[in-house]
Formats: sequence, structure tokens, C-alpha cells
Amino acid sequence: MLHKKDQRVGGEPFLAKISNGKPAIECDANCRVFSQGDPAESVYYLRGGKVKLAVTSNQGREAVVAILGDGEFFGEGCLAGQLLRPATATAIADCTLVRIEKPLMMRLLHEQHDVSEMFVTHLLSRSIRYEADLVDQFFDSKEKRLARILLLLAQFGKESKAETVVPRVNQKNLAQMLGIRRLQVSHFMNKFKKLGFIDYSGNGGLTVQSGLLSLILHD
Repeated sequence: MLHKKDQRVGGEPFLAKISNGKPAIECDANCRVFSQGDPAESVYYLRGGKVKLAVTSNQGREAVVAILGDGEFFGEGCLAGQLLRPATATAIADCTLVRIEKPLMMRLLHEQHDVSEMFVTHLLSRSIRYEADLVDQFFDSKEKRLARILLLLAQFGKESKAETVVPRVNQKNLAQMLGIRRLQVSHFMNKFKKLGFIDYSGNGGLTVQSGLLSLILHD
């Protein structure tokens, strides 16, 4: 369920600019932010939580394109003339979002240097990540690709050596991101657990240890 937060977005000049005085949006886990085929009229900024972007084919098959975390934009295709949403955005944990209407975002990008600089940095970072994902598809094993996704979801390297991945990033989502069977994901996850690279907490969360990085670096 989407609902407005009582407090105003604030604390950071950037957030004050993009919110334009409007309250933040609280989005419960499993809430659909927008659906594939909806009119593309705004950009979203994810203050906290995790959002899944997924595309569904005409045959009903779903592919997870990305799982986004704190401080990321999504839905920015409208700024490049996209009329309809190419993917469905769904919260996989409780989220705090800022919805920025297209005209306001366009104006901020033209008039506010700090906003445009942050947005360009976001686009470049995502482009680099997608390029790395494409290279992984060609050259890396399924096991290494899964390890890399877990480290990315845990935002490894930002704050500490062990980060918790939200519980709702389940094996089905991971399989859809990798384009492999869920059974294969289960096999690799059990292996990672035996090696001490991951662990499951009591509340269903998943903790990723820094040692998982050695699997990617090892040829």
C-alpha cells in the first residue's frame, strides 16, 4: 500500500529541492509503485528500502531487470521521451519514496547544478553496472554471477564487512535476475552457507560476508 508520510522530506538540500514541499511516500513491502504499460509521467527517488524492476513478456514470463537500493532513481525513462513504463516497479521491503513530476525534474536538471550532477552520476553508475552485468552473462559462471548479485544487493563496501539483504529478495527473484532455474540458485546458496559466505538470521534476513568476494576474484 502506498501512503503519504506525515513528515516532510527534509534534512538534505537535495531532497528539499526534488520534493518541492510534498510529503514523502511510504510504500509497504509487496506494494506496486507502477506497472508495465502505465503512463510514464514522473521519476522516483528511493530514500530507503528496496524496489524490484521486472518485465513481463506477452507469454507471461517475468524477468527481473534490477533490484534498487537506497539513493537510487528509477522511472527516469520519461525524461527521454518514454511514454509508457517498460517495467513494473514493486517494493520488496518497506520503502520511502519521493515522486518527482517530469516537468519539475526537467526544470531542476536545467537550473540546479547539484541535482543534475547527482543525477548524471546515478546514470553513469547504473550504466557501468549494466555493462558489467552483460559481461558477466558472457564470461562468468552462474555461481560467480550469483555471488556478485548478492554483494551488490548487500551494498558491499559502503559501510561494513557484513551487510544484511532484505528477506524478500528470495531465490525466485535471484533466479529471474540470473536467467537460471531456482533449483540451481538453491544449490549455490547452500554451498555459500557451508563455506560461511552467507548466513540466515532468525527473522528471515540474509547476511552476506566479505569472504564471498574471494569467489569472484578467484579464477
